[in-house]
Amino acid sequence: MRERRWETPGRLTFQEVLAVGERLAALGLKPAHPAKDVICYVEDWAVESPEAFDLLDHWATEDVTLVHIREAWKGDFFLLAGGYHTVYQRYQDVGTYCSISHPWRTKPGLRFHHPLSMFWLGFRHNHAFIRVRLHTRDVVTPGETREDAQRSEWIDERRAIFLDAIATLELPVETSVDNDNVVLRPSDPATPFFCSWPDAFGPCQFEYNTLDAYEFLVPASRLAATFAPQPAGVRAYLTGFSHPALEAFATVQPGARSVYRCSVHCALGELPEVLTTIEPHGRLYSTLCEFQTQDLMPEGADASAIIGIVGGGGGFQLEARLNRAPLAEEHMAGWLERLLGMSVVYAPLPPFL
Repeated sequence: MRERRWETPGRLTFQEVLAVGERLAALGLKPAHPAKDVICYVEDWAVESPEAFDLLDHWATEDVTLVHIREAWKGDFFLLAGGYHTVYQRYQDVGTYCSISHPWRTKPGLRFHHPLSMFWLGFRHNHAFIRVRLHTRDVVTPGETREDAQRSEWIDERRAIFLDAIATLELPVETSVDNDNVVLRPSDPATPFFCSWPDAFGPCQFEYNTLDAYEFLVPASRLAATFAPQPAGVRAYLTGFSHPALEAFATVQPGARSVYRCSVHCALGELPEVLTTIEPHGRLYSTLCEFQTQDLMPEGADASAIIGIVGGGGGFQLEARLNRAPLAEEHMAGWLERLLGMSVVYAPLPPFL
């Protein structure tokens, strides 16, 4: 689900982060304390080799993914994806996952969506999938009504972009409108098909699955071609593979930058140690406090809120993520600043990480 997000603009010490936790506790909330076990999400941890991941052996980890990053890439997507698929076939097993992301471009002249979107071609055990995600110019979460006056325009534009992707991929998928939301359905109801990442107008993402591992190689290449001749940022995500498998993947068009992402189980008070381990480029995210906004503000609309900790660049920030804005837009930043005792800026998450 799309989220509204604000963050503190400057760097904080970890003691300042803990002080905000004490502030929230004084308001009757239940923030995590330093000894509490939490899940810490690590991203963009640059490594020289897969063995570097052993530096996190002090903690339990899961969802370990090695990401190959190619910036300003100008190549043949069919050959790149085919190379990853060839290696994947040698090492696939239950729990292994490989996907390659590439931007695609839809028609110009959009009001509510960016013309730049993203797709993922993926292989998971015994099937393949194509996932398509759109990027909106503004985040309007489910339940928010501030764009209702332009709802029909949002919906028409969303359907047109999805239809563009569906036609390029030649997928048997139908679009419609139900309860003022865009709806996507496969022509064959038995097809494994999933819609996700919803906002106030329907899903921003769909995923179509097939048992034919080769089915989407050519269609995905057509979608990638819509981005030409501009250089593309391309990522490959490799989950659940052994070190020998990762070494084999590294031979697919060598030269990619490698970073890790994973979940780390640790005590909240150990976050500075985790951050030191993944510096200088890695980032971490963890949750300080979760609550319903009406617990503090009965007069406002109810929203689910998370006060999170973001680590990177030698320090910490706080983020506030909500499934909807419980107050009018002009009052949101002020309310969050009073809650945290420090300034915040609106900072939606990037859509394609």
